[in-house]
Amino acid sequence: MADPLAIETVEMHTGGEPVRLVLKGYPPIPGDTILAKRRYARERLDHLRKMLIFEPRGHFDMYGVIPVEPDLPEADLAVLFMHNEGYSTMCGHAVIALGRWAVESGRVKRAATGETPVNIQCPCGLVRAWVAADGAVRFESVPAFAFALDAHVELPGSGRIALDIGYGGAFYAVLPAERVGLSLPGSSLRDLVDAAARVTAAVKQQIALSHPDDPDLAFLYGTIFTDGGDGAEKPSLNVCVFAEREVDRSPTGSGVTARMALQAARKTAGPGELRRFQSLTGAVFTGRALGRAQAGAFPAVRVEVGGRAHFSGTARFSLEPGDEIGRGFLLG
Repeated sequence: MADPLAIETVEMHTGGEPVRLVLKGYPPIPGDTILAKRRYARERLDHLRKMLIFEPRGHFDMYGVIPVEPDLPEADLAVLFMHNEGYSTMCGHAVIALGRWAVESGRVKRAATGETPVNIQCPCGLVRAWVAADGAVRFESVPAFAFALDAHVELPGSGRIALDIGYGGAFYAVLPAERVGLSLPGSSLRDLVDAAARVTAAVKQQIALSHPDDPDLAFLYGTIFTDGGDGAEKPSLNVCVFAEREVDRSPTGSGVTARMALQAARKTAGPGELRRFQSLTGAVFTGRALGRAQAGAFPAVRVEVGGRAHFSGTARFSLEPGDEIGRGFLLG
């Protein structure tokens, strides 16, 4: 019997965070802009996201990428990002994997010498990546900015707390874990996730976000707890909890971008100064503010993030007729 549905992928990870990249089998995704394509996928093709991201083919913390047709002439490729809750606007760990895949698969011709440039259109805008001969990738995302410094929210169980909100292609609440009575390292992952979910919910309820380019970008993606360090002398440990309580195994590329924008706004990191950020797996991303930019009314910076991704396999996923469980489920 022929499979009614077959989707082929290449499997990668960046610092332990999965990247399930769709190669074949996904239906065309129409739309004049990439944000229109994102809306179409969310409204018409969400059953495929659940099939690929949820069990039995994925898991609660799975992450995926869907290539689509770019609408920017300078883009080498365009992508949508998907996770346990829906569709992101930016994903740095996936960009790092995509850059390496684009060059090593031949999608983008490798430069004869030096780094190979790869332009990737993401829902937040054009992201420029450079792939070194040894597979290391660095990228420059859209202008990043501090939306709020020392904003206060009422947090159940903790009272009134201060936090920053940064944009690095997506919005994050950023604060030291100690402000909610936890520590990095030290606290259990369950406690960190529970607290991050409470922070995210409080910010969503109490602070209205806005983005100068499109209302579809104006949502809080998650919360980043830090160890309180700035990454100058040694890597700053952080954990990002995004979407529906999903834990990023990587240091979070868009989160590093947001953290650099916050440091630039506080003048704790000058132009070109290198910072390092570490995830719970021990993976390290570098970050540096390259120069000033503007995002509507927000003073912004251009941020460069660097890291490594690795290939872990390929897959061909199918769905048999009558397999209702196989359409995707999550426990917990």
